[in-house]
Amino acid sequence: MHPKINHLIQLQELSLIRTEQKAHRHGHRLDELDASVKSLTEQLPADIQGLVGRMQKRDPIIIVPMSNGICTGCGMRIPTSLVQSVKVSEHIQVCPICTRILYYQEGLPRHIGAAPRRGEPRKVGIARFSAPGLMIPKLQASTREEAILEMADCMQEQGFVDHASKLVEAALRRESIVSTAVDHGLAFPHVRGVEGGGLTLGLGISSKGIKFDGHDKTLTRIVFFLVIPTAASAFYLKLLAGLAETFSDADARKALMAEENPDKLWKVLVKLTKKTIA
Repeated sequence: MHPKINHLIQLQELSLIRTEQKAHRHGHRLDELDASVKSLTEQLPADIQGLVGRMQKRDPIIIVPMSNGICTGCGMRIPTSLVQSVKVSEHIQVCPICTRILYYQEGLPRHIGAAPRRGEPRKVGIARFSAPGLMIPKLQASTREEAILEMADCMQEQGFVDHASKLVEAALRRESIVSTAVDHGLAFPHVRGVEGGGLTLGLGISSKGIKFDGHDKTLTRIVFFLVIPTAASAFYLKLLAGLAETFSDADARKALMAEENPDKLWKVLVKLTKKTIA
């Protein structure tokens, strides 16, 4: 991969992590993230700095992978002549439709869940992204790594993704930058850049608690695991903010913790987020 492309991927990742921290209303390490984003931006050539600045004003997602000749940002097929240029990666190439910078990456995690059937009732709120089968009322995990593995395996068993191991690897890589654990015993491990399908959310409950953040003594008891296609990378920030707002309330957290049945847990999740997640 061209060094500039790798540099831009790192810059976008840190920028999104900084936005996540703000969405969680969690100021931990914001100053450090701000400094890292500024440093990475200043290391870019002036012309690319200008390009990135213009793109960031309209969309937080400025660089996206190409998959099977398709821009994962807008879903449009890329001209054959451009596909090869993106693979060679000698120069920065942009999608002719959405104008995001393109790069080539093999082996992306893949969403395989079936599309909604015609005639099915239209789902609203968080029901669009989750399902009873993705609820785990009693996580067996005792560590962050085990929790992510347990929830990724559940997604694979329920037919939403094809390779849980890829999700685990990507989620732990994201955790190594800044933990997704926040206040009130919540954590939001996630994987962006999943190929195909829609945003998917699983929920795991740990009554004993899990040490998610090595720098924090607070134990995590409610784990939301998100699998995010590139096209939904901006929307998921709104979803995180809605979840953080809902479960900053102690009664809402108690309501989740009280359920021991996946179907009932899902119904409680849908009900509690009705006002905060459109």
